Amino acid sequence: MKIYEGAIFDLDGTLLDSMNVWRKIDVDFLGKRGFQVPRDYLEAITPLGARAAADYTIRRFGLQEKPAEIIEEWLSMARDAYANTVPLKPFVKEYLGQIKRLGIPVAAATSSERELVIPALKRNGIYEYFDVIVTVSQVKRGKGFPDIYEKAAFELNRKPETCVVYEDIIEGIRGANQGGFFSVGVYDPESEFSREAIIREAALYIQGFEELMKQHKEKFVFYDEGPGQQP
Repeated sequence: MKIYEGAIFDLDGTLLDSMNVWRKIDVDFLGKRGFQVPRDYLEAITPLGARAAADYTIRRFGLQEKPAEIIEEWLSMARDAYANTVPLKPFVKEYLGQIKRLGIPVAAATSSERELVIPALKRNGIYEYFDVIVTVSQVKRGKGFPDIYEKAAFELNRKPETCVVYEDIIEGIRGANQGGFFSVGVYDPESEFSREAIIREAALYIQGFEELMKQHKEKFVFYDEGPGQQP
């Protein structure tokens, strides 16, 4: 049984129950321009940062707008929800608290912009649990690659093979696996289309964090198994 020394969490769909916000934004944004949302659109843009998602959207729908204009429209549509309504998924705060009590450093690795996620983390009372917040805009490639997780591990002063990555999308699992991280797939309804692939490729799959509250799964632990060290 391997003991891990760092935890890296995706935010949207993993810790924050926010993917429905982006589904509505897609419907409103594309509907305003006379398009329906293709079934694979959310899947295509979720691993990307804002600029890459805007570039993809412009190419796919032949839009004449500039990426900065599209990004600002998306942000303006999302700010209120992140600041005021986006909730945590069940048992997130309890699980993060458990990890921090064990002295494990924690990073966020997100495709969303900091100006969106930080208000949501603060309002939900978990901002102080994060030692590092890394966004896709800080690295060269999106979540189909290990770049963002490698940067998060570097910022935590941990080696990739000593860190656990929690993700709700298959691209995130694949990127974490490529980097040598221990990958934990987390169920989210918006990723139902790739659920079987996530189960197959993740080192561990959970329906929710309550599964990890009493004790960690057999494949990984965050604690020495000596007296008084278990959560």
